Amino acid sequence: MFVVTIDQQGSRRVGDRVDELLATLRARGDLYRGSAGVAAPFERTVGDEVQCVLVDPALAVDVTLAVLRLKGWSVGIGAGPVDEPLPASSRAGSGPAFILARDAVEQAKSRLRVVPLVVHGHHEARAREAEAVLVLLGATLQRRTPAGWEVVDAVERSGETRQDEIARRIGVSQQAVSQRLRTALWAEEQAARPVAARLLAAAAVDG
Repeated sequence: MFVVTIDQQGSRRVGDRVDELLATLRARGDLYRGSAGVAAPFERTVGDEVQCVLVDPALAVDVTLAVLRLKGWSVGIGAGPVDEPLPASSRAGSGPAFILARDAVEQAKSRLRVVPLVVHGHHEARAREAEAVLVLLGATLQRRTPAGWEVVDAVERSGETRQDEIARRIGVSQQAVSQRLRTALWAEEQAARPVAARLLAAAAVDG
């Protein structure tokens, strides 16, 4: 299992953004109770913190990167077993993965971290490797320009890979689409996501 705990940064300064975050995450359509890969959906746990329990490591990667893109949040992932049966609410959950996620999010709050993300796992060496890949991905996303995001979002929303069609949709040249995708390191991101997911899966089991 993968417990993802997210804590808001600077809530006293900017106000509570939890409802905004939950609305953004739920708009994805794949994080509701009963969705494939979701053991317990995102909910506010305490204060300005939210948490969910996922079965699918690829979904954990997707969610983590989506939150890092928003900025202003620290993310801790605990990869490992949970006490079963798992209650409907993650707030009532217990087990090693919950403890690992708690330790991870507390460490992620460190101001020394450029990307506020920490992964702890049942297999800690694999967890560190998963964290390294996710931090690189997070840093890539944080440096992506609005023009880069426009093209990447158009590709991901439509599922269209033909650059001439993407260019037509957003009103730029095909050459501009190609250049923006290269600058955004989109192909590299897509290649690295499954690697992060495999490492997360490995971190959840005892080595």
